[in-house]
Amino acid sequence: MIMKISMAMCKQPLPPSTTLDLSPARFGPNMLTLNPYVPKEKVVVIMGATGTGKSRLSVDLATRFQAEIINSDKIQVHQGLDTITNKITTEERCGVPHHLLSVLPPQADLTAASFCHMANLSVESVHKRGKLPIIVGGSNSYVEALVDDDDYKFRSRYDCCFLWVDVALPVLNGFVSERVDKMVQNGMVEEARDFFDYSDSDYSRGIKKAIGVPEFDIFFRSEPFLNVGDREELLNKVIDEIKSNTFNLACKQREKIERLREIKKWCIQRLDATPVFTRRRSKVDADVAWERLVARPSTEAVSRLLLDIASPQWLVETSTAVVREREMSLVA
Repeated sequence: MIMKISMAMCKQPLPPSTTLDLSPARFGPNMLTLNPYVPKEKVVVIMGATGTGKSRLSVDLATRFQAEIINSDKIQVHQGLDTITNKITTEERCGVPHHLLSVLPPQADLTAASFCHMANLSVESVHKRGKLPIIVGGSNSYVEALVDDDDYKFRSRYDCCFLWVDVALPVLNGFVSERVDKMVQNGMVEEARDFFDYSDSDYSRGIKKAIGVPEFDIFFRSEPFLNVGDREELLNKVIDEIKSNTFNLACKQREKIERLREIKKWCIQRLDATPVFTRRRSKVDADVAWERLVARPSTEAVSRLLLDIASPQWLVETSTAVVREREMSLVA
């Protein structure tokens, strides 16, 4: 049985960080002496390739802190095709407010400049409500344009905590394949058929750029002329192409994050979620690994951000023990 990597046990309160006590009594009246300057407002940015668990982490953090989520996936900004674009469901949101999700018409074309304008307004709005903005999505170029704007306004105003949910590519490839199969079971073909327009073969704008839309063009145009066997064969080819294109996207997303770390020197905390996926046949084991390797370190990093506590551990790679566990899980 394929385990869906999703937010679980939403109705039960998530445990607070065991490392940091955030209560005012913990620090006393002289707390401000730790930071003799006016602190910037805070923003959390969650990055990662498609399918690695970014949405799950965003909801985990939003339920542990007073936070709201801002979508940075340029395809999911559009309305419609919820299955094909793999949008987080209402149940998975666990009551956490989500912004810039399904807000544009399908045919609208979102530019990086437009996204930055919308995202800045959303961040300001969340802060005005006294909440922590969590930006999450796979469009890393748009996130880069937002954070490293020409006038340096974003970084001059906000302190950012960058979290990268990473999964070993061979393991992620297998999961992506399973996820596409699950999407087919959940009605992806029917959703694409309802959206298909025989008079329009332009897939360069709006939600039609989404992986899982252009690949079906040849299938729907050929379907009326195929027998059952040929139809099934062509459909399988289309599904394989969607799997391949999704994994290629994941590789490009990962390369982009590496470039931001290595070339632009972004301080991004990498969280190796590989063991979560290698143990996905057992939901209990996978959830334990998620809490230990992803949710808990992220909670501690955000706590430090909110307290303006600098920690060298925040800037380094996952511990040697975790790396060793990852290597052993791949062998297993």
